Amino acid sequence: MEAPDRLILECVLGHAEKTPGRIFLTQPVGNGKVIDYTWAQVADQARRMAGHLQSRGFEPGARIAMLSKNCAHFIMAELAIWMAGYTTVAIFPTETADTVRYVLEHSEASLLFVGKLDNWPQQQRGVPAGLPCVALPLAPRTEFDGWDAIVARTPPLPGRPARKAGDLAMILYTSGSTGTPKGVMTSFEAITRAAAGIAADTRTRVGPGGVNRVLSYLPLAHSFERSWTEAASLVDGNAHLFFTESLDTFLHDLRRAQPTLFISVPRLWLKFQQGVFVKMPPARLDRLLSIPVLGRLVARKVRKGLGLDKVIVAGSGSAPMPAELIDWYRRIGLPLYEGYGMTEDNSYSHSSNARFSTPGYVGVALPGVQVRISPEGEILLKSPAQLSGYYKQPELTARSFTEDGFFRTGDLGELRPDGLLRITGRAKELFKTAKGKYVAPAPIENRLNAHPMIELSLVSGVGQPAAYAVVQLAEALRPRTGDPAVRAQVRSAMEQLLDEVNCDAADHERLRMIVVMGEPWSVENGFLTPTMKLRRGRIESAVQPQVERWFADGRKVQWA
Repeated sequence: MEAPDRLILECVLGHAEKTPGRIFLTQPVGNGKVIDYTWAQVADQARRMAGHLQSRGFEPGARIAMLSKNCAHFIMAELAIWMAGYTTVAIFPTETADTVRYVLEHSEASLLFVGKLDNWPQQQRGVPAGLPCVALPLAPRTEFDGWDAIVARTPPLPGRPARKAGDLAMILYTSGSTGTPKGVMTSFEAITRAAAGIAADTRTRVGPGGVNRVLSYLPLAHSFERSWTEAASLVDGNAHLFFTESLDTFLHDLRRAQPTLFISVPRLWLKFQQGVFVKMPPARLDRLLSIPVLGRLVARKVRKGLGLDKVIVAGSGSAPMPAELIDWYRRIGLPLYEGYGMTEDNSYSHSSNARFSTPGYVGVALPGVQVRISPEGEILLKSPAQLSGYYKQPELTARSFTEDGFFRTGDLGELRPDGLLRITGRAKELFKTAKGKYVAPAPIENRLNAHPMIELSLVSGVGQPAAYAVVQLAEALRPRTGDPAVRAQVRSAMEQLLDEVNCDAADHERLRMIVVMGEPWSVENGFLTPTMKLRRGRIESAVQPQVERWFADGRKVQWA
């Protein structure tokens, strides 16, 4: 993959000059109304805010933070930060006050943009006293200077603001599934290479010409959405980004966008499927899909009901996805491809495609990416979009690379001769039971998650007589478990599933029991990260007081 001719900011300025009237962003503002922003308007507002930021006299490269859900002004604010010569630090909009404070203080942020938020009264406690703040248009009511007022009174930054390839574009703080979030430093060259590679890959799949329609709803503070949606669109120039108003309006927002490209994470793909099953039992849907001609009509109706009937390419990333779930989506006519990447390579690593799309594998290396498997089974990567290092952690940076420059991912995998990569687990998630052999939880969890009654699962058992699984039932099923008949049905299904999983497992990997946990796993209660990955320690701590009793009890299914 050759170095890009133009960096991301230069691409944006070029779009504003060549296609000034083309709509780039569509933002819902309530009551069914939306505001469209053209490339010219986006660039003009960004230039004006950049002028304001420079007027405050921050030192070159100063860190400017953003705390906001996805919205049009998130992207405008990022462009303003870059134009002004500074570095973006985006904070997940669901973070606690403690994490907000940690990121702001660790990054030494000079200013904070406050945007669309659900929990601002609690998060505000994490903002250090005296830190300058600017309120984006959809922010909660505050006393901060507002975006619209600032851009109205500030002349646009003149000329062609430019950044160097090695300048720091952003610090991406990991969502913190374990321990304190790490600050991943990304240069302008790295984010541009990721964006250019993704844009080229997407354009190849969608076809030349026309505008690619995308709904941006996964957190923009995370590298998956930042690279595949925002950055790729900024480089490509032929995308139209839509945003959501709220969770309640998600389906309406999705139907408005009519996306041609749609990316999500496994948990949401599973929830979409379970929503279909609520309306039509799996067995009946399976029968209808098997009927020639009628099956195609039914599949199209299902896709339309999901709001995905215009999708040409669908992608999944951020966590492993059960092969059975990918097969199901392809059966209803949705070309769903799994990919693999991480914050440290700006989510530019591997992707499935029409030629290489075996379910259970995350695809082949994207252009410019090198991959190999270490003797210990760890995936080692060298990506053109690789991080510059961990902010203020030079020792961690040094430990994270091999002598010849490959990044140590911490993931375990297998590489086929044709280049297809399979993720077999996470090195840090391996654990030993009392039998003294390592158990890899991910493959077992994937099998459990494929069951229609289960939304998420966690396999644990450190130092225990055997491994065990903790599961969260499907959302539609959870409220009904107080009914003795439903509970008996769930117990029977879980017992059968346990036997099926253990039938193919090595002795030391067999599960002793399945624990059905009643409390939902959510970002709000700390069981999930903002990107919907399991916070293993939090879930394990919640059930730990009862584990010994469950093992002594001996039943295959337990209720927590």
